[in-house]
Amino acid sequence: MVDDPYDFGRIAAANSLSDVYAMGGEPKLALNIAAFPNCLPPEILGEILRGGADKVKEAGAILAGGHTIQDDEPKYGLSVTGFVHPDHLWKNTGARTGDILVLTKPLGTGVLTTAVKAGLASEEELLEAVTVMTTLNKYARDAVRHLHVHACTDITGFGLAGHALEMAKGSRKTFLLHTDAIPVLEAAKEYAAMGLIPAGAYRNRDFAGEHIQFQKTDMVMEDLVFDPQTSGGLLLAISSRDRDEVLKVMDALTLSSAIIGEVLDEEEKSLIFE
Repeated sequence: MVDDPYDFGRIAAANSLSDVYAMGGEPKLALNIAAFPNCLPPEILGEILRGGADKVKEAGAILAGGHTIQDDEPKYGLSVTGFVHPDHLWKNTGARTGDILVLTKPLGTGVLTTAVKAGLASEEELLEAVTVMTTLNKYARDAVRHLHVHACTDITGFGLAGHALEMAKGSRKTFLLHTDAIPVLEAAKEYAAMGLIPAGAYRNRDFAGEHIQFQKTDMVMEDLVFDPQTSGGLLLAISSRDRDEVLKVMDALTLSSAIIGEVLDEEEKSLIFE
């Protein structure tokens, strides 16, 4: 995703920790899993591991070693163990009719990193994407954990559309999503309009497209809802009675977040973008 090894480590670690946060849990133990080629200086691996260790520390978890092998391409991630009380476990099913849908990070990191590879994105735009990808979902979880959360997932490689589809189908509901309300990195809109769409977005469209109805949605936003995210935000189905409280807590989050839709009784299509 990025060339800087320290940022590479931070992003990978935040992404790994996210699965625990998406279930309402608290990460407690992490193990490094790394693959590294012998043609690169070991100092680069040291920076990757340092970035990961800093994120684990920020999460309040313990880094207890790990495993490293030689490989032709650098790879890094964490195996994370966390805890959550069974009565407070969030699943990616269970959304209820009338729930509001909340997204806690803006979309567009896949498009922005594609623009970086093309030599078009500025340092400031890259920094914005890195900030999104390295922000732990811990803070969004903490902000809403006292509310009536009925379902949750984190937005990663399948994009908003793919992960929302999984949640809607698992809940046997239809999600109505308001494209104008979906937070998006401003520069990503510009690059998407230029056609700088990652290949993964097209695969996501092929996978999910037949289950989705678009109503007056322009092609740029269509591409962005399929944009594969790395360490994206949480998508939460929360009781509508908590709407006012949701609006309050979103103001306290450092990244753009929004109420982006609501849950309907199951219709022919699982997702409707209007």
